[in-house]
Amino acid sequence: MPRSAVRNGLSVDVEEWFQVGAFERVIDKSDWATIASRVEANTGAVLDLFAESGVKATFFTLGWVAARQPRLIRRIAEAGHEIASHGWDHQRVFTMDAAAFRADLARARAALEDAGGQAVTGYRAPSFSIDTRNLWAFNALAEAGYAYSSSVAPVAHDHYGWRDAPRYAFRPLADSPLVELPVTVARIGGRHLATGGGFFRLLPSALTDFAVRQVNREGHAGIFYFHPWEVDPAQPRVREAPLRSKVRHYSRLGAMAGKLRGLIARHDWDRVDAVVAREAALLS
Repeated sequence: MPRSAVRNGLSVDVEEWFQVGAFERVIDKSDWATIASRVEANTGAVLDLFAESGVKATFFTLGWVAARQPRLIRRIAEAGHEIASHGWDHQRVFTMDAAAFRADLARARAALEDAGGQAVTGYRAPSFSIDTRNLWAFNALAEAGYAYSSSVAPVAHDHYGWRDAPRYAFRPLADSPLVELPVTVARIGGRHLATGGGFFRLLPSALTDFAVRQVNREGHAGIFYFHPWEVDPAQPRVREAPLRSKVRHYSRLGAMAGKLRGLIARHDWDRVDAVVAREAALLS
């Protein structure tokens, strides 16, 4: 099948393997500093994969990681990738009030900019946790000077999702140039099916290919995401985690790198800030 001329957004949510929502009830944040880090090695593997494939991407990174791994953040920046914010410590936005969210944004950005030496203008909410419950978050992002957010998943999911959100870039505020760029979903039979992260790892690659080509045919860029821990089949197992969480987190980790290489080869990719600039032009 011929490739589309549209460049899609390639993104990585940089967090430790133990900082995921699946383990938040069994691994306390107070214990994080005592757990062996794997994020530098895992993200390094992703950087090597991108270099091998000749692509640039956006790394939505936790401030908590940047404060402890500044060398990693510099490596990402020096390789020509975009550094963007994933918040401070993966706390879902809808669990914070506006004041706490503003403080979280500021703390994360300071750590990221200090480590990476480049301005941070993009944001992704942990677990896509901006939805109809907390639309005030867009005001906070605009006030902080962010150019874009990629924090909305237009799906129904047990952990997150804004099912009726637009599928493509939109301006959530009438008086601000802030752009929200939702992650790409496949539209099949009137339903929206998620395609990134664990969904890409667990489901046939053909679903993500279909979704990217579908949005490209409609003149828009796809936005794909995954996590560095998803290319690490040797990571520790959390025995206390619920069975559903274990299945989601650990299944097919060994297949992820190969699937990523194939996906990258079949489509054209770019940093999210570049994609946002083009999508924003369609909104003018």
